[in-house]
Amino acid sequence: MQTHSSSVVAVKAARALEELLDREFATVEEYERALDRNSSALRRAAPSHASLWTTQREIIEAVTQEPFDSVEAAKDRTAEAIKDVIENVETGKTRAAETAAATLDDGETILTHDYSSTVIQGLELAADEGKQFTVYVTEARPRYLGRKAARHLATVDGVTTRLIVDSASGYYLDECDRVMVGMDCIVGDLFYNRIGTYTLAATAADVGVPVQAVGSSAKLVSGGFRFENDFRDASEVMREPADGFEIRNPAYDATPTRLLDAVITDEGVSDY
Repeated sequence: MQTHSSSVVAVKAARALEELLDREFATVEEYERALDRNSSALRRAAPSHASLWTTQREIIEAVTQEPFDSVEAAKDRTAEAIKDVIENVETGKTRAAETAAATLDDGETILTHDYSSTVIQGLELAADEGKQFTVYVTEARPRYLGRKAARHLATVDGVTTRLIVDSASGYYLDECDRVMVGMDCIVGDLFYNRIGTYTLAATAADVGVPVQAVGSSAKLVSGGFRFENDFRDASEVMREPADGFEIRNPAYDATPTRLLDAVITDEGVSDY
């Protein structure tokens, strides 16, 4: 749960279910109850991770929607479902990055927020094709993961990297052709991502700069998922004690999808 990548969490959670394949169960019903119970526990451990929720639901549905003559047959189907969802998660990010790279034009100026491995991979792939970019990267307070993104992009040939504080994005948006950010998930008409995304998207809309979210299609969620925000330690905001006031430190914010111009996934580009 300490990893920054929700896709890694989803893969590890799927593999955790493989432990059940080595246990003994008297009936198929007993096995399916154990599978559902363990999957529910994994989902409760990370309620805001859409890709974990999606992959766990896919595994459960693959097993419980089929009749099995034996526990071994149900286990075989579980192993197959686990393999399938892991492959989809691991390849989904790469395909989304490839789709994003194909939309990028040589010479563009791009603003990105926080650290998205999918966005970074898309920029790397485009740079490998000989395209050149200027990329503004926000620090992404309070954890400063944007600094990590800037350090990475600074090593990519063809990418001129400029690190800015979050509140300076409005100042530099006039120079940008687009905003390209990662995504935690999209649920209905709300786009959940690292805190500060809403402010950035609203400012970009006012300036007239298109905003694109990039990520695996597993992060487009429907059917019972409810996002729960993560409120992180106050020490990330200020190390000294808060004397006479309270510190709030939400990890994510909710951006209306009407502020997005497009969502880029492994399944293609969807205009909003």
